[in-house]
Amino acid sequence: MAGFCTAVDSLIAGFFGGWVDSVIMRVMDVILAFPSLLLALVLVAVLGPGLTNAMIAIAIVYQPHFARLTRAAVMGEMRREYVTAARVAGAGNLRLMFKTILPNCLGPLIVQATLSFSSAVLDSAALGFLGMGAQPPAPEWGTMLAEAREFILRAWWVVTLPGLAILVSVLAINMMGDGLRDALDPKLKRS
Repeated sequence: MAGFCTAVDSLIAGFFGGWVDSVIMRVMDVILAFPSLLLALVLVAVLGPGLTNAMIAIAIVYQPHFARLTRAAVMGEMRREYVTAARVAGAGNLRLMFKTILPNCLGPLIVQATLSFSSAVLDSAALGFLGMGAQPPAPEWGTMLAEAREFILRAWWVVTLPGLAILVSVLAINMMGDGLRDALDPKLKRS
């Protein structure tokens, strides 16, 4: 839900510009000014520990990346001839934003979503490791790592397997993001 609101806000910011654009982008700049894990930790401390609150905090932390990317893509698409043609044909602002411009901006947003998802997995595991993410008995890799620290010398696999699960999932998501970038970026396509 937060990602959808960000996309709409950034779509409006890029479409209209002016003071709306300035206000939205300054709020995003304030969020970007803090390290992502530190801001997520503060937000979870305010909201209370738990998986839902950790996911809300991580969504808020990664929101500015999508906002800036959406704004830049919208501003680039606004100069295209098909947008001018749709405007001359009588399309209203809502139709221009949601039917004409936004679908053409989805490629970079999909790639950013896959690449940010791996970072979100790492942040979620870090919050779980610090005791601010999913609470026991909920299974979460960071929590498993935190609980298994005392057994590292006697049962190394208890620590190694959740760490490997994090590694493999993050690597797989990053590779999928790279593949999507290669598939969706017209500049990388060969003739």
